[in-house]
Amino acid sequence: MVADLSSPSPDGTLVDVRVGIVTFPGTLDDRDAARAIDIAGGTSVPLWYADDDLQGVDAVILPGGFSYGDYLRAGAISRFAPLMSRIVDAANSDAAMPVLGICNGFQILTEAHLLPGSMIRNDHLKFVCRDQRLRVENTETAWTAEYTAGQEIVVPLKNNDGQYVCDQATLDMLEAEGRVAFRYVGHNPNGSLNDIAGVTNARGNVVGLMPHPEHAVEPGFGPDSTGQGPVTMGDGTDGLDIFISALKTVVNGGTRA
Repeated sequence: MVADLSSPSPDGTLVDVRVGIVTFPGTLDDRDAARAIDIAGGTSVPLWYADDDLQGVDAVILPGGFSYGDYLRAGAISRFAPLMSRIVDAANSDAAMPVLGICNGFQILTEAHLLPGSMIRNDHLKFVCRDQRLRVENTETAWTAEYTAGQEIVVPLKNNDGQYVCDQATLDMLEAEGRVAFRYVGHNPNGSLNDIAGVTNARGNVVGLMPHPEHAVEPGFGPDSTGQGPVTMGDGTDGLDIFISALKTVVNGGTRA
């Protein structure tokens, strides 16, 4: 038996959407994030942390990795990169540029105060790497619109500083305003408060997510299960709709930064 590793053809209307993928010293998932955008049908654009120009992109992804070796705190140094000032301005502008932070990118977004809370060491003080089941809690963001509320998905998780924490007032606010974007299901791998795996800002254009959807976009190279159950030959592609969501958000009314 030969596995069918073909993917559906991407929507041709999305190819003009340019998504910047930022590389910091220590980033290691930038090429994976770029490939996810390309598979989703958009056009990935490499961005260098030390530059001062977003190159006219429509959205930005801060990928996973260990920027600056996680010295001081994960994401604490990258927050001051020249390009981050442009990203913060674009995310907070009237255009509300979509921004996604994955793993270390999520950590950077909290350090830059684009998202509330903070990330600390896993409660068991060990690096964790596993396929993780998540529930999509909020489908009204730029990065989750292709899902249905309550839908469960499976994407890989790999982190050392993945425990999401915040004060009680912030936690109450996130829950009351529906700003928990993703929640761990079945097992909390790092001790995050209220099983939080990802959060969004109030406008819904900025999302941070600790697991890695970019590793679940291509048949044959993803998890061995999906939200619907087991699949064969690494065919899990539950993460793809995160990237398609952003591309369609831009096409349906987004503006360039």
